[in-house]
Amino acid sequence: MPLLSGISLLRGRHVGVWLVSACLLVGSSAAWAQTVSVEGERFERNVEENGQRYALIGSGIFTYMLWTAYVGAYYQVEGEPEPQPQNDIPRRLELAYFHDIEAGEFAEATTETLQDTLSSSAYRALQSDLEALNDSYRDVAPGDRYVLSWDGDQLRLVLNGETLFEGGDATFANAMFGIWLGQEPLGEDFRDALLGRE
Repeated sequence: MPLLSGISLLRGRHVGVWLVSACLLVGSSAAWAQTVSVEGERFERNVEENGQRYALIGSGIFTYMLWTAYVGAYYQVEGEPEPQPQNDIPRRLELAYFHDIEAGEFAEATTETLQDTLSSSAYRALQSDLEALNDSYRDVAPGDRYVLSWDGDQLRLVLNGETLFEGGDATFANAMFGIWLGQEPLGEDFRDALLGRE
């Protein structure tokens, strides 16, 4: 093979490798642009679930004392960019955990929070739905994800893609979302991050 032909062939191979690498980088960048990262956990910017398309409103970190308990992302149905966490629009909250938490701890915390933030009559009105949801909780380990969603008809609790609870009405959904996104949330900084205020 003549020297110049060999050099041309090598250059062609280098160009080919460069083009493939560039395409992979562009594809990777596009994939990253479709997600957000919070403490190493990735959340999609757009999610399709149970016939609804949701758009990310905000994401953040929930800390307890000095450690990161979990991170989360809040979504609303596409076309509703103004945060409305306690309205009747379809919405979802996704939480990714960093520590082991027992099912009973979820149930206890949910009950205590609603008792503290609701009137006695409002709490009694949703008590049967709350008991059913509390019974559906399962233990979580690092990396597990819970999703709480309201599709306009019913509330769902999903763990790692498995539906554990379906039921309740808009009032119950508002109470549950209020735990993280209401006037008296578990953490104001976390709420504000989820609502895109930070």
